Amino acid sequence: MAAASFLSHFPIHNHSSSLFKALLFSPKPKTLIKTLTTLSTSTPSLITTHEEELTLIEEAPLQIPKEKLFIPPETEINPEKGPRILRGSNIVLSKYAKDAQVVSAEFVKSSVETEACPNDGSPEFAFVGRSNVGKSSLVNSIVKRKKLALTSKKPGKTQCINHFRINDSWYLVDLPGYGYASAPNELRKDWNKFTKDYFLNRSTLVSVFLLIDASIPAKKIDLEYASWLGQNQVPMTLIFTKCDKRKKKKNGGKHPEENVQDFQELISQYFEAVPPWIMTSSLTNQGRDEILLHMSQLRNYWLKH
Repeated sequence: MAAASFLSHFPIHNHSSSLFKALLFSPKPKTLIKTLTTLSTSTPSLITTHEEELTLIEEAPLQIPKEKLFIPPETEINPEKGPRILRGSNIVLSKYAKDAQVVSAEFVKSSVETEACPNDGSPEFAFVGRSNVGKSSLVNSIVKRKKLALTSKKPGKTQCINHFRINDSWYLVDLPGYGYASAPNELRKDWNKFTKDYFLNRSTLVSVFLLIDASIPAKKIDLEYASWLGQNQVPMTLIFTKCDKRKKKKNGGKHPEENVQDFQELISQYFEAVPPWIMTSSLTNQGRDEILLHMSQLRNYWLKH
């Protein structure tokens, strides 16, 4: 069921009205973008002001249909130079990509209901994924803190809505993982209830970052989670983790790039426009800067509107 057909069945929630419509119903001209560009790995810092010159490098030619790009609202593409696309993603860099650096990060509180979350009105991004997808490791990689989010060899360790204050201006939210079969049934029901309530009623939620393990084929539970977010009009970014792991073809495994493509094709029926996605690795820090830039342009657009 395409997004346009189910909009009439689900109310537009406060957090997603203007931003969701702008992202979901972007035009889809059929133009091929043949070059993937990125911030140079040698760039000393992320963008701090819009006026600063960006250092971009070209990757190997990669054909990306324009209708499969995520083009942020109010983004103008130079017809001669083409769009600037963040490495390992389908995300076009916009004028709102600034102040992306993480200068400070601190734990604020854990909550078991939406009403108990911080209420200062600051924008926030929620990270959620199947247990053992590498969520806590990715959060620590993003903020460059080894123990900001608790990592454990035992899946299901995160049991609350955990708010981390970033740069004293916005929140990164670590949510309980789903699909952990060893957790008591009642506890799983509680996690499911307050997480979904948070998605539907958190007015300051800019986007959910749904983590998907790219080292393995798509899981049914991940597809269901993505489709639920789509059907309930919750803004979502797909974060593909463990992209450093290479499966051997002779053993029937697929490369992360293939699993990423497969997942997108499987969820395409639920979205009118392709959701933004980024490939990451906590081991190599692949995707860290791209996530920060993506969050900065979503956050700055959200603050303006």
